[in-house]
Parts: sequence; structure tokens; C-alpha cells
Amino acid sequence: MVIGMGVGKRKKLLVAMAYLSLVVSARLSHKVGREEEPEPEADRIIKLPGQPKVSFQHYSGYVTVDKVAGRSLFYWLTEAVHLPDSKPLVIWFNGGPGCSSLAFGASEEIGPFKIKKNGTGLYLNKFSWNTVANLLFIESPAGVGFSYTNTSSDLHHSGDTRTAMDALEFINRWLDRFPRYKQQEIYLTGESYAGHYVPQLAKEIMTYNSRTKFPINLKGIMVGNAAIDYYYDTIGKADYYLSHAIISDETHRQILNKCDFHQHNGESKECKSISDYTEKEIGNIDTYNIYAPTCSNSNGTNSTRRNLDLSHGPLSIFRRLSGYDPCRKQYAEIYYNRPDVQQALHANTTKISYHWTACRLIKSINYTEKAHSILPIYKEMIAGGLRIWVYSGDIDAAVPVTATKYSLAQLNLTTKMPWYPWYLNNQVGGWTEVYEELTFATVRGAGHEVPVFKPKEALELLKSFLSGTPLPKL
Repeated sequence: MVIGMGVGKRKKLLVAMAYLSLVVSARLSHKVGREEEPEPEADRIIKLPGQPKVSFQHYSGYVTVDKVAGRSLFYWLTEAVHLPDSKPLVIWFNGGPGCSSLAFGASEEIGPFKIKKNGTGLYLNKFSWNTVANLLFIESPAGVGFSYTNTSSDLHHSGDTRTAMDALEFINRWLDRFPRYKQQEIYLTGESYAGHYVPQLAKEIMTYNSRTKFPINLKGIMVGNAAIDYYYDTIGKADYYLSHAIISDETHRQILNKCDFHQHNGESKECKSISDYTEKEIGNIDTYNIYAPTCSNSNGTNSTRRNLDLSHGPLSIFRRLSGYDPCRKQYAEIYYNRPDVQQALHANTTKISYHWTACRLIKSINYTEKAHSILPIYKEMIAGGLRIWVYSGDIDAAVPVTATKYSLAQLNLTTKMPWYPWYLNNQVGGWTEVYEELTFATVRGAGHEVPVFKPKEALELLKSFLSGTPLPKL
């Protein structure tokens, strides 16, 4: 009993104390075993340097996926412009392996902001995918972008299996931090080597869901110009080079005769010799868009994009006509290395010992374990009832449309809607075939990063994918 108070005052005080006790208890119970997980409000981005005014909320920060090794993955969530609670969650991965989802997906392709020349600020992307969905960009694996590990051996022995397991751990912990997304539909998307990341993560989620009472609400996947099967990807690339007059008939014959693409790491001396010759025969072009200009380096030479750094390659009339800037990667590297940007993003909080780069060099991340083929996982996803869409920009020679068609042919799919042109604003956007098990689509005139070259068409792809409806006919 509280002495010296009337009955009414004592009653009010006891009620207040009881309420306070409940609040403290709730906060403590939330934090037990979760010390590294801040409240979502701590991840809220107030405003990025040079950011235009927006109506949506966005968040960024770290999620620890292995406390012992000290592995943490960096994310950036940009909520949907309208009614985010009613929109699905679309998770995006870039590939490489070793390339940043901030540099490419968020800042070049599907995010709400693009970076101004020389990294001086941001401007709005009117074809952002957050016009129809909540977007979650993840830099994966650890060592890519702002994601890090405190165990150096992690960088020497990285690979598909751990990348997928870390991504699953990330999603579970992230959903605990943002529980309002647990009931919303989740879709995994990405491009290039994310053709491994996305299906492998989907498989991990399906396995996890079969063992838990609290499943992740995964509904489907969509991947673009995706690495699927090493043999068919490589044969498809050689055939694409030939069909687009990039290499000679004789060189094509030599490639097929001297290289055994059934062996992922078994390149012979003869194959290495013809590969080197092929590089010279191709010349200084951007194979990620064979008709685009390359970007001049500071020393005045041009850089191609056949290596995994995905460097963009000189500005020309092409940029003015299409909106494509082949030097955009350089702007990202300026912007995301700015201390004020990192502070606003809650990034680089551990002061990593290297500069943020759009793609880490292979010697920086030794990605040793790569699946030869993802086709068996496609069969598992089909059996699991996931919605599956695969799309190809048709002027990409890095993971070309021929490679994807060769890979998908191995699945012996059942045609539901035969090959037809799909339209946007009365123009052919590409071609598509709808199977009982999945949908395949091309995007006419798009390179490896489809939303960079054909942003309207890419948004149309997403809308059709999320609604589960075929791409529009004329």
C-alpha cells in the first residue's frame, strides 16, 4: 500500500505502475537473444544527400546472419509509393558473383532513385518498381558492397551453399525486424548470377517452410538473363556470337571442337588458346549490350564488360536517345563512398578496410563453389507450385537469350500459350511463350540489365508477373 495518499490517487498510481511494468517487460522480451537487432525505427532513412522529396518511407541497415563469424548483410528497403501494406514484397539480388544490389538494381535499374552525373545527388526514376511493390535490395554474399564479415577465411571460401543459407537467415531475421511483412506475398527477383542466388534461396525457403509452423510467404521468382546451366549457357553464348556476326564461322567451330563445356573448371590449353583468340576477334565492345557504346576510362581507353566487374562501358548520341549512360557505375562508386551518404544509409558502421565498389574483384572474394546446373532446382520449384518467370534482354551476349532457351528446353515444359509478340503502347515489347510450369519472355532491344535499357517494358514484366497474367497481346 502507498502511504499518505487517498484511495483514488493510490488506485491511479498503481494502474500507472502496472502499465509501465508491462511496457518494460514487453521491450525486454523482444530483445532477449536479439541484442544485435535494432527496432525498425533505427533503420529509417530520414533523407539521403541530394535526395528529392518522396512520399514513401525507406529503411537501410545491417542484419547479422552469423554472429560467431561476424557476417552481416546490408539491405535497403524502399516501400511502395501507395498503400505499402497492401503491396507484395519484392526482394532483389544482383549477381557477379560479387556485384552490389545497390549499385545496379537500386541505383541503375528498378529503384526509386538514380544517381546524378559524378555522384552529386539523386533524381527520381519514374519507372521504379516501388510504384507497384515494396522493394528490398540485399547486398550478398558477405564481402559485397557494404555487407561484411569479420572472418577473413569467409572471403576465401565463399560459394553458392553458404550464400543461400545466409540469405535465408537474413530473411527470417529481417522479417522479425519488420513483422508487418510476414503476411504479405514475397517474390524473389534478380539477374545474371542471381540466376543461382534466387532459385537456390527459393529451395532453402521451401525446405525451411516444410519444417516450421511459421512459413515464409514465398509465392514466386523472376530472373533475368540468368545463369542457369554452365554447359548450355556457354554453348548458347558461342551460338549467339556466331548468329550476331561477332565471331567467324571458323572460330565458332574451333570453340565447339576444342572446349568441353561439360567440365566447369576443366579448360584445356587448346580451349584457353581459342578463348583468347575469341576475345581479340570480338573486339572492344560491351558484350552486356552489343550495340551500346563503352565507357571511356580516365586514361582515355575504353573498357569492355566481359569480365565479372560488369563495368559500364563513351557517351554518345545513344545516351541522348535512350537515356542510357554507360558510365553510371562510376557515379555510384563516387556517391556511396561519400561519408555523408554512408551515415544517412546507416552503412559502413564498422569502418571496413576497403572502398565500396560496385563489384568486388574475384581475388577479393574467392567464390569457389558454383553449381554446374540450376535445372534440378527448377523442377523442385515447379513441383512446389511457385510462380516462375524467366526473361531475357535480346541484345545481351553475356548470358544471351539462346543460352536461356537451351536451358529451359531441358525441362520439357508443356506449352500453354505458344510463342507470340507482346505489346506495350502498340509497340512490340518482346516475345513470350507461356508454359504450364513457367513463363519465358524476351525484351526487344534490352541488354543484360533489362530495366536500364527498357524501363517501361521491365515494369510491365513485373506487373504481369505479380498479377499472374500473360503479357499483353495487341
